[in-house]
Amino acid sequence: MKKRSLAFLCTLFFLLSSCGETIPETGYPAPGEEERLVVYTSHKEGVYGPIIKEFEERTGIWVEVVTGGTNELLERIAGERDDPNCDVMFGGGVESLQMYEEQFEPYAGSEADLLKPGLRPEGDRWMPFSSLPVVLIYNTRLVSPGELTGWADLLEERWQGKIAFADPAVSGSSYTAAITMLLCLEGDLWENLARFQENLGGNVIEDSGDVVTAVDTGSCLVGVTLEETALKRRSQGAKIAIVYPAEGTSDLPDGTALVAGARHRENAVAFLEFVQSADVQAMVVSDFARRSVRCDVADWDTMPSEEEIGIIDYDVAWASGIKEEFLERWSVAGEGGKP
Repeated sequence: MKKRSLAFLCTLFFLLSSCGETIPETGYPAPGEEERLVVYTSHKEGVYGPIIKEFEERTGIWVEVVTGGTNELLERIAGERDDPNCDVMFGGGVESLQMYEEQFEPYAGSEADLLKPGLRPEGDRWMPFSSLPVVLIYNTRLVSPGELTGWADLLEERWQGKIAFADPAVSGSSYTAAITMLLCLEGDLWENLARFQENLGGNVIEDSGDVVTAVDTGSCLVGVTLEETALKRRSQGAKIAIVYPAEGTSDLPDGTALVAGARHRENAVAFLEFVQSADVQAMVVSDFARRSVRCDVADWDTMPSEEEIGIIDYDVAWASGIKEEFLERWSVAGEGGKP
């Protein structure tokens, strides 16, 4: 079938579902099952849109996209286990994907040997898509350089109610950020979580994409976000500065995974190969301000190296294993109790 525009195909599919197998005016058939793919994604449209458009144009495969938060989509995949609707989960922190690993079929990719060291997971239940250091940000009009230097600062009373932080019960990247902070702080894990939540003062942002906006507008003075989000928004004029925490930070990938029992497995595999290809990984760097997961794709020269950042040892399996307890404590504290 000749490749047609996504908008046309979406209209075509809708009309066919209502009126029969063809549109009388055109006679075009609906995309067959062999030409379809269903992708669940927690990425913003600015990330998934160009990639899926390019994939469709190169392959002629029609892609249905379902968006949502990482945890929401993973729970949906688990609920559809006996009759999967989704073929590929695209996005989400890898510890979140690890929690749901039984929902995914192992697949490494034909060029897995070109992945940067440490990024290929044991068991190959997911594939890394991009590398995402966690950073701190502050409003350059309201905060002076040097006032925010590391994770410990976020526990200080002067920032109470002024920290922009997304809900880790919704955002996979925010859960990664929270665990990164707890690993970097001295003292008891759960006591530090309680202190941090108290300092948030109930000011929790539902969408991780709104963290930078809150800091830029001054409704919050400091925030926790991903390097790529901060770099992109700063290049667009946001009045923020980026801080790589003095105690160190994580540089965890987000991932892509093949759903077990996928209806369109062949197309799903093609998509997995595509997003890890050199072409797309170059796009990851140039268009999305992210770090590539491939050894043969260079990152921006202006990005500090991992050695300069001070990357910590982040045990994905451990972080995945404590997530349920973390979220229980987070929820209790959010309702006014103690974690």
